[in-house]
This record gives sequence, structure tokens and C-alpha cells, in this order.
Amino acid sequence: MSRPITIYVDADACPVKEEVYRVAERHLTQGLDLAVAVVSNQPIAVPRARFIERVVVAAGPDAADDYIADRAGQTDVVVTADIPLASRSVKAGAAVIAPNGRVFTEDGIGLALAQRNLMDSLRSAGATTAGPPPFSPRDRSAFLSALDAALRRIKRSGFQIP
Repeated sequence: MSRPITIYVDADACPVKEEVYRVAERHLTQGLDLAVAVVSNQPIAVPRARFIERVVVAAGPDAADDYIADRAGQTDVVVTADIPLASRSVKAGAAVIAPNGRVFTEDGIGLALAQRNLMDSLRSAGATTAGPPPFSPRDRSAFLSALDAALRRIKRSGFQIP
């Protein structure tokens, strides 16, 4: 038996965990074999459901990223706002979605990484930069649509457990 499609959630600062659970549960009731791995550096409350696994990794700046990147593959979805993790996950073939609904692709991840590195350099040099815009209902809606589309795409690709 193959492993289920897994949605890996980079959870420490993720504002859409509840949405992930709802979408996953809906797809489960439609017959998709699915699991959710909520990965963080410290314990986070998750619902008690057979398809949700809480994964607490060691403290460290990249421990959660390493856990996800080492496991995510072509039949998985990664939810993260972390651009380096998104890059690693895209290279592994996973569908990667930011909490605001932005879908990271092979074509666009290089530019996203370059922009992130430029902004990091500017901040390191003392430049004042604006942070990300506040999370909005539109972001939540865009995320829900992107997650649903990614799961349907994986299902259509033939990855389906009996």
C-alpha cells in the first residue's frame, strides 16, 4: 500500500491551520487517502483526528524546515511562508502554497528566493523595510482555493489509494 498524500504544515506561525484541517477532512470524506503533519519547534494544539499528526522537532532555526523538506515529494502539499523551505519543497516536486494563497512553482521560486535574499540584505544593512501586509480574509480565501486545487490536481494525476 502506498503512503497517503500528506499536507505538511510549517506550523509555528501559520494562520491557516484550521483551514487545512477542514479541507483535508472534506477530501477524506470524498475518498482521498490523506494525512496532515503539523510540524513545529514546540507543541501546538491540534484536533484529535486520525489523519492529523503533531510533529515536534528539536529547537533550532531550520529543524522544522529540514523535517518537511526531507519528507515532502511529488504527491504532497507543503504549506509555508518560508521561501527557502518553499524552494526546497518545489525542487522535491511538492505542491507548495503560502498561507496567503500564493502558489510557489519551479518557474517562480528563483525570483521569490532572490527577492527574499535582497530584502534580507537590505535589512542587514540597516535599511527600513515594510513587513508583509496584514493577513486578510482575501488571503484566507485564496489559500483555501489554492489548497483545494492542489489536492484535486494530485488526485487527477492518478495518485489515489483504493
